[in-house]
Amino acid sequence: MTTLEASPTPIRRTGRLDPALEAIREKVLAGRRLTLAEGEVLYTTPDIWSVCELANLVRDRLHPGVAYYNINRHMNYSNVCALSCKFCEFYRKKDESGAYTRDLDYIREEAHKAIESGATEMHIVGGLHPYLPWDYYPDMVRAIREVVDKAGSNLNIKAFTAVEIVHLAKIAKQFKRDDRKAGIRWVLQELKDAGLGSIPGGGAEVFDDRVHDEAFKGKIRHDAWLDVHTVAHQLGLNSNCTMLYGHIEQRKERLVHMDMLRRAQDQALARLGYTGDSDWSAYSNAYEGIDDNTVDAITLTREGTQLPHPGMNENAGYFQTIIPLPFFPDGSELEHLYGPSGLENLRTLAVARLMLDNFPHAKSFWIMQTLAMSQLMLKAGADDIDGTVVWYDITKVGGQTTHQETTAWDLQRAIREAGYEPVERDTLYRRVVREGKRWNVTTG
Repeated sequence: MTTLEASPTPIRRTGRLDPALEAIREKVLAGRRLTLAEGEVLYTTPDIWSVCELANLVRDRLHPGVAYYNINRHMNYSNVCALSCKFCEFYRKKDESGAYTRDLDYIREEAHKAIESGATEMHIVGGLHPYLPWDYYPDMVRAIREVVDKAGSNLNIKAFTAVEIVHLAKIAKQFKRDDRKAGIRWVLQELKDAGLGSIPGGGAEVFDDRVHDEAFKGKIRHDAWLDVHTVAHQLGLNSNCTMLYGHIEQRKERLVHMDMLRRAQDQALARLGYTGDSDWSAYSNAYEGIDDNTVDAITLTREGTQLPHPGMNENAGYFQTIIPLPFFPDGSELEHLYGPSGLENLRTLAVARLMLDNFPHAKSFWIMQTLAMSQLMLKAGADDIDGTVVWYDITKVGGQTTHQETTAWDLQRAIREAGYEPVERDTLYRRVVREGKRWNVTTG
């Protein structure tokens, strides 16, 4: 069943709040955690505009008057992949037309281009290449780090999804089924020592076994994905998380996905020193394996709550942002599906902002949402529209090519037109200060 078939909700604006949203509004104003049942109400109410307004209230409480963008450069080191996920048009098999694997000279040149463009981040992901040796990956990070250090740059290397990290543990012969985290920790520590600065949030798709087995069988499930990010946080690496929606999943499965993410974030924030409100200690823990200990719900959306920042604890990381990603069927084995509508995209972003009460940021990735939709999403929960990108080979929207680039000026204009002050950030959401091509960060 597709998302459109599952719940086509009519849109209505009556001039007053849907009564079903009254109790939810009170909890949002108090900064209290919403239940999965309340998430269903957010998804089914015909008053989508009030849902967006509630999400905007949270967004403005966390980031009053500002919206973020960055100058970044994406790079895919290879599109050769051992998997054949039905939703993916990116992957190729070895020797198939269009297959590529980048050598270190190419990667060094991309690092030079990133620095010359003033980028603060390189975002690097690829397929699960079945033939590349383990050494290729830390060598790639070291090669970039050498270029960055020689140029005197602070560029952050954000690389390797959780799916890739588990794959690397296997090819490095560090993967142990009885102690999966040990192999993950070994890989992440080696990559961090080589210069890895953070990890992206890709590969999450939707945390549901039914959806997993039908759409991307063979890919790691939610427990392994969460293990990777938990270990990354324990090593002091920040990360992001995504949710690919609008294919064969249902809305309730999106809500469970969000709930698993916020429980994992509860653990990360507890390591940073946050504590939960004892009034919410009865909140049940339905999912095992997120961490060794459970903690009470920890929210960041109450008035006056300090947001986490990189300087809080150098030895503890956390999830920075949620990035809902709409499914595009063209070119994939699921191209018979419709994909989500614009209103479904807007609602899902708003619901994510309301449900993920312990995430500092919510991002509208303009490459997949379009820049125009991202402007609307800044009024529906998003506080970030990502960056200049330059090259993006994963998804091509509306006939786009691999070269998908916008300028910092366009991003700034989009943010201003939405009514916010544009703030350039680095990967860790520190403000960027520029002097010509040189840049630095400030926590002020």
